[in-house]
Amino acid sequence: MFAIDNVLVLDARSPFHQKYVHIRIEGGIISSIELADNPSKTTSSSCVSIGWIDMRAHVPEPGYEHKETLENGAKVAQKGGFTDVVLLPNTLPTRQNKQDLAYLLQHHAQTHVAMHPLAAVTIDTKGKDLTDMIDLHRAGAVAFTDGNLPIPTGILLKTLQYLQPLGGLLIQRPEEPLLTQYGVMHEGVQSTMLGLKGIPPLAETLVVQRDLQLLQYAGGKLHFSLISCKESVDLIRDAKKQGLAVTCDVAVHQLFFEDSAMQGFDSFYKVNPPFRTRDHIDALWEGLRDGTIDVIVSDHTPQDEESKNLELDMAEFGAIGWETFFPALLTANGRQAQPLALEVLLAKFTTAPREILQLDLPALEVGAVACLTFFDLQASFLPTPQESLSTSKNSPFWGEALTGKATGAYRAGKFWEV
Repeated sequence: MFAIDNVLVLDARSPFHQKYVHIRIEGGIISSIELADNPSKTTSSSCVSIGWIDMRAHVPEPGYEHKETLENGAKVAQKGGFTDVVLLPNTLPTRQNKQDLAYLLQHHAQTHVAMHPLAAVTIDTKGKDLTDMIDLHRAGAVAFTDGNLPIPTGILLKTLQYLQPLGGLLIQRPEEPLLTQYGVMHEGVQSTMLGLKGIPPLAETLVVQRDLQLLQYAGGKLHFSLISCKESVDLIRDAKKQGLAVTCDVAVHQLFFEDSAMQGFDSFYKVNPPFRTRDHIDALWEGLRDGTIDVIVSDHTPQDEESKNLELDMAEFGAIGWETFFPALLTANGRQAQPLALEVLLAKFTTAPREILQLDLPALEVGAVACLTFFDLQASFLPTPQESLSTSKNSPFWGEALTGKATGAYRAGKFWEV
C-alpha cells in the first residue's frame, strides 16, 4: 500500500479540490481519500494533481541516441514530474509505420512514464506523399504531425479531410520557411542592435491565418503547436468564437524569456519560435487566461554539445525542458500582474491535453486508477547542468532562481520520488 498524508488537492474536477487530504493507494487503485484533521492548522506546501502530461516533446531515438535515448528520456521526464509524454515523429527513420510505433510502444511498456506516439503526416516529413494514417491510427498514434516541419497547403487540406472519419487530430507547426531562413532570433529592435537575422511574427501568423481558412473550408480538427505571437492569439481567439475545432499550445520558455536574452549570443537561448518581446508575451498570458491557448508544453528538444557549441547562426534550435518545466512556469506565473489560478494553470498540462488527444482522463477519487503528480509550491530550485539527468545539457534556465518543484509521481502501480 502507498500512503501520503496532509497533501493539498489541486484539481477543479475533484470534490476534494483545495482541501488537505490523506490518500491511500492499493494495487494501483485509490482506495481512500480522507480529509486531514484540523486542516486550518496544516502548513504543508505539498500538493497533488492528476498526472502531468507533456503534449510536445522530442526524444530522438532511433537515429540520434547520442542526444537522448528513450530509456534516459523517461528518467528525465520522471524527474520533471510527468506521468505521460507525447513524442514527435522526427526520428531516424521517421515514425511513419506500424513498426516504428511498435518500437516506441515497446519502450513505453518498460518505463513508468507513458510514451504516446505522434506519427508523421508525410513520408519522411518531406511534405509530399501522405503516410498511411488509418493504419497508424489503429496502431496507436494519438495524433498526426510533421513535427518541427510545417505542413504545406495542399497536404494540410487533404489531411484534414482524410482524418475526419477517424476523428483524428492534425497538429501543425505554423511557420513559413521562406520567411525564417537564416533567422536566429525575433525580428525587432534587439535583432537590429545585435546585427542578427530576425524571424518575424509574420512567418507564423501567415500560416495560422491560411490554415484557419482551410479548416473552415474542409472541416476536421486542427491544433497549432508553439504559438508565440500576439497576432496568432487574436486569430485563434476569433476562430474559436466562430465555432471552428481549433486548439493550440505554447512552450513554457516562451512565457519566461524575452528576446533580450539573446544579448549574450548564447546558443542555449536559440529556440524556434524565438523568444519575443514583452507585448507578445503579455498576449500569450492573456490567451491562457481567456482559454484561447489550451495547453502549455515543454518543447523538450535535446541537442548535444556539437550541435550547440557553434557560432549562433550555425547552432541548432531547441532547449531541454522537462526538469525545469513546472518551476519555470510557476515562477513566470508569479510574476504576472494577474496570475492564473493554480487549478487553471494545472489544467493546461493535465486535463486539456488528454481531452484534445482523446486519452483516458485520470481522476482524483476513490476507485480510480491512480495517476498522480506530487509537487511543492514553495520549494526553491536552482537548475544546474551538473544535476540534470538529461544526456544533452542545452537549457536556457541554468542559474535561474526558480520556485516550485515536482516531488514525486504515481502511475501504473509505481511511485517514484523526485
